[in-house]
Amino acid sequence: QVQLVESGGGLVQAGGSLRLSCAASGSIFSGNSMAWFRQALGKQRELVARIARSGSTIYADSVKGRFTITRDNAKNTLYLQMNSLKPEDTAVYYCNNWSNYVLNRNWGKGTQVTVSS
Repeated sequence: QVQLVESGGGLVQAGGSLRLSCAASGSIFSGNSMAWFRQALGKQRELVARIARSGSTIYADSVKGRFTITRDNAKNTLYLQMNSLKPEDTAVYYCNNWSNYVLNRNWGKGTQVTVSS
């Protein structure tokens, strides 16, 4: 049983937009917070954005003002709207709840985002 499925990645030109989706199991989505992470080639995984069940959000400084994280609790789905994309946004994007992040477990395959100049 697949518990996390990221989708929506692709190749986009700098300045373009992309919308990522994360379909999660009810168990994973029941956590207080869901988050998007990304891992660029040769780099460690980093937090992109986090959203609590209440809707409160936190963003990495590098994406603040450009990315928007949202969640649909009824559909157990997490979204990341990415605007004004830059080449440095190129990475594999993953979603997970905060507990799994802390435990470093239950990661999906992620979705590749490539931004060309």
